[in-house]
Amino acid sequence: MCFPFLKVVDAAIPASVIAFIILFSCVRTKDNFSIILPPTYPLSRPVIGYGVIVPSYINLSSAPDPESFSQGYMRRGTIVNVIERKAVQKQSAIESWVFIEGGYKGWLNEAYVYIYDYKAQAVTASDVMSQ
Repeated sequence: MCFPFLKVVDAAIPASVIAFIILFSCVRTKDNFSIILPPTYPLSRPVIGYGVIVPSYINLSSAPDPESFSQGYMRRGTIVNVIERKAVQKQSAIESWVFIEGGYKGWLNEAYVYIYDYKAQAVTASDVMSQ
């Protein structure tokens, strides 16, 4: 006497083994292609943004560290280009520093500069600070 469900089980086991072999026997090859991103905003911008110096006078540092050499001083309301951002760990806190250029080049703690996306916004902010 033959039970019909045994025929189904007997057929299902080889089918699952064949499916397993087909799925996992494929070898993935490394594709040699590169992604070329289109030159669009914000990837193609030469600056991160435009900054306005907040304190009356601020020292620009040669490195993202307050103990580094002085690169010069900036005055309140000066508009600068923000080129780079860097997070620096100081003991248990993380400080954010920006590399700026505008007359002088150097590092400045991000707390001392307001950063805007557009130069017109920075000009407006600078005008308000000088009043």
